[in-house]
Amino acid sequence: MVTAAHTPAAQPTDTDAEHLQLTTLRGWRRFVQTTPQVPDLLDDARLATLTSDQRFAYDEARLSHHAQLVVIATATIRRVTLEGRRLTYLNRRAETGRCGLIVSGPARTGKTTAIIQMAKTLEVIHRQRHPHNGGDIPVVYITAPPAATGRMIAVEFARFLGIPLLRRSNITEVMEAVCGVCIDARTSLIVVDEIHNISLTTRNGAEVSDTLKYFAERIPATFAYAGINVERNGLLSGTRGEQIAGRFGMVPTGPFPPGPDWTALVGALEASLRLHHHTPGTLAELDRYLHQRTAGMIGSLLRLIRSAAVQAVIDTTEAITRASLDAIGVDIAAETSRRKRR
Repeated sequence: MVTAAHTPAAQPTDTDAEHLQLTTLRGWRRFVQTTPQVPDLLDDARLATLTSDQRFAYDEARLSHHAQLVVIATATIRRVTLEGRRLTYLNRRAETGRCGLIVSGPARTGKTTAIIQMAKTLEVIHRQRHPHNGGDIPVVYITAPPAATGRMIAVEFARFLGIPLLRRSNITEVMEAVCGVCIDARTSLIVVDEIHNISLTTRNGAEVSDTLKYFAERIPATFAYAGINVERNGLLSGTRGEQIAGRFGMVPTGPFPPGPDWTALVGALEASLRLHHHTPGTLAELDRYLHQRTAGMIGSLLRLIRSAAVQAVIDTTEAITRASLDAIGVDIAAETSRRKRR
């Protein structure tokens, strides 16, 4: 079953909300505290009473909604969230040898969405368990930079935590500061995204692996990684890779096959549309076409439907049809795959 994932939380203010990054503590907290609001679809009588300014605001709200749509709780998101919760309980009292999680698969298969939804859920649970500890930082989320070094990774941790750094700060000082803050703030989950940027076959990659291992030994937290085809990109190579393989479990992601799950996903997305002239069931009937257009990749599907919905509001057609979908370009990978199948 595919459902919309909602996390009850307070609404943030609009101040720079669109410009905050998840890789900063402020941006992450804004993400955790935000519950997407699905705008009401006004009937024709109510719509006719709107002033021009009110109609503009109404359309803007719908455009913003369609640009994101709701997060659909796919089987992958549910599995990653369940695995993350299980590991945090297993690791809560562990002194050494804590278990970790890797989410791996091709691009556009929802890895980042799955892992940040898992992290968001675990932070909400932490806040419920410790309602009076507002200063806690239960989740740290960073992305691995290309050609990262150990110091670069340590600085990413410090940047998320808001630790001020001096130019002359060496890696040991940065790492000690990060460990101190994480322990004091009761960090229980550390997420490293874009982990495919780290290859243990290179000197820098080995250095990054050692840095992460040091953090894992010092900080009593569960570590979760996400990346593109991690098992083929060098993270599990050599002695260091054997250590990672011995401690981490893996949740693979991939394209949806045509079938009930895909149809349910399309239907859930269609149910979230807020268009005045769209015929319900149109997209569900086009599920095979949509699979051909996107090769079953959830990232490509989201881009296609979001784009078509935004276009429908802009051009006032207020509906998504086969013709309007044909006019929307998707990502290069999906279009290339479609041409090959033809």
